[in-house]
Amino acid sequence: MPEIARRRRTQPPPPHIVYQALIDPDRDPRRPWLILREDEQRPEVVEAVEPDLVVWTSIWPWRRDARIRFELSGSRRSGTTLCWMLTVDDPVPDNEVIIRMRKRVNVLINAHLRSTFGQ
Repeated sequence: MPEIARRRRTQPPPPHIVYQALIDPDRDPRRPWLILREDEQRPEVVEAVEPDLVVWTSIWPWRRDARIRFELSGSRRSGTTLCWMLTVDDPVPDNEVIIRMRKRVNVLINAHLRSTFGQ
């Protein structure tokens, strides 16, 4: 699967907390962060290795082959370095679609999820 986007950024809590948020986005109903649009679908976790790795299915019904892979690193006393990668099967979408998909994942992870941790 070709990788079409990747971002790396820190999150304030340690990896095990970020891992739990990715595995169960509804864990804390007072702080929802996986707020999907009408044209999106809830992802499923297809692979997980606590606390280092989570892989989601696509959030886009029109691109079911997409996968979002999260790699987490850090320690129990420090923040988390979270790297997400977006992959798709061939054919690779055009640049406009890639930009739209990349921005959407970035908003969900580096804005919405990050805000639930007080950042």
